[in-house]
Amino acid sequence: MQEKILIVDFGSQYTQLIARTVRECQVYAEIVPCNRSFDIDSSVKGIILSGSPFSVNDPGSPHPPVQAWARQRPVLGICYGAQLIAQLWGGTVARSQHREYGRAMLQVTAQDPLWQGMSPASQVWMSHADTIVQLPEGFESIATTEQIPVAAFRAQQGPHPLYGLQFHPEVIHSVEGKTVIWNFLFQICGCQGLWTPESFIEETVQRIQHQVGEDEVIMALSGGVDSTVAAVLIHRAIGHRLHGIFVNHGLLRLHEFEQVMEAYRAMGLDVKGVDASEIFYRQLKGITDPEEKRKRIGKTFIDVFQHEAKAFPQAHFLGQGTIYPDVIESVSVNGPSVTIKSHHNVGGLPEKMHLQLVEPLRMLFKDEVRRVGETLGVHPDILHRHPFPGPGLAIRILGEVTPEKVALLQQADAIFIEQLREKGLYDEVWQAGAILLPVQSVGVMGDERTYEYVVALRAVTSRDGMTADWARLPDSFLAEVSNAIINRVKGINRVVYDISSKPPATIEWE
Repeated sequence: MQEKILIVDFGSQYTQLIARTVRECQVYAEIVPCNRSFDIDSSVKGIILSGSPFSVNDPGSPHPPVQAWARQRPVLGICYGAQLIAQLWGGTVARSQHREYGRAMLQVTAQDPLWQGMSPASQVWMSHADTIVQLPEGFESIATTEQIPVAAFRAQQGPHPLYGLQFHPEVIHSVEGKTVIWNFLFQICGCQGLWTPESFIEETVQRIQHQVGEDEVIMALSGGVDSTVAAVLIHRAIGHRLHGIFVNHGLLRLHEFEQVMEAYRAMGLDVKGVDASEIFYRQLKGITDPEEKRKRIGKTFIDVFQHEAKAFPQAHFLGQGTIYPDVIESVSVNGPSVTIKSHHNVGGLPEKMHLQLVEPLRMLFKDEVRRVGETLGVHPDILHRHPFPGPGLAIRILGEVTPEKVALLQQADAIFIEQLREKGLYDEVWQAGAILLPVQSVGVMGDERTYEYVVALRAVTSRDGMTADWARLPDSFLAEVSNAIINRVKGINRVVYDISSKPPATIEWE
């Protein structure tokens, strides 16, 4: 059984970063909400407690059975997790005289396997309002900062060590934080680092074969990274008993339908392409509200998919490209939420069609999906393409969607993306695209006065799309793109660049 680390989530904004850091050390990490019970089987090598927006002294703050876990496995508490350990074992946690937030200099005061390979003084990132005033009996401080005497502690609880850190080793501002986590995994928990793309593929293929048996699987494909890698994994497990359906809703990028279908054929996937553009355009006629657009596209997609799926009556499973952030969002520490994007996960289809789900990527982050895809031999053009919204260009056309507006935006978007690739900038941004605004402006071309549309260019940098910053593209590049769009796309006479970050703005405009 695969070794793993359990990360107990108390609602910290950094919980996913802990999981990423553990996985980058080739150890599988699984996030579990603090308000859910879980089994500690032989695969679990250690437990990490995350930070939290709560104070351990708040009424109703989460206090799960950490003592019971500590009797079974090594435990590392981070920020709230460290304060919770101190309080549960009889120490004192109180509001700090001054909140410690930001960079601090950690001074190691006791030798320990946790510090192996680290400098005696190292920059770390603090983010806490409470502090540990008094450690429990039998606990020892092993690091300090200028502001707090207990920046890290250790204790031996029966056969297993117990650690607490007031700083966040998982963020990049903690310069040697990854070393701390690596030491916990390998020096303290005895992990071997066996979790690789190859091992994931082998285990996942076996799991799919066991789940599906001799049945068949149908799958809605989008040409995106997640659905494509999921399809290749399922295909490796069951071959041509996987049937893909790629619906063209008429809102894809320029020539995307043809290019993606060609890529699927080259990968040996059995995919039926369905051009349903006219059906979607009819449903969107006269609609300007963004949410209504999404609903209509989602419903129409389900109707088209169901109609096409009738050709595969032996399929009792539905393949999906759900990834780990979708799963985490739907099981929050504050109770279940309904935040999975319905169109991305073809919401409603499993219930409507009485299908069981096959989700081979549901425990992976986006960057891990790409590494698995590389190992599977998925074409780089698909693996490294920017994220694209399920409703497509419909939410990049503000106002009513018409075939004419789609054609305009496709041309402008294609020029933008083409120029990013030519100038070697495409891989430097997380996502880029053009937005057609519902305004027209006066322009002059030659001796003629024009009154045409405005296009906004959007390019952001990000790691996972949860937060994003606008990309600092060179002025000369933006000028060149603007000239190319205005000169080559009749109907557009003005180009602007969006310099909003997320938050407060979102990546997409609708």
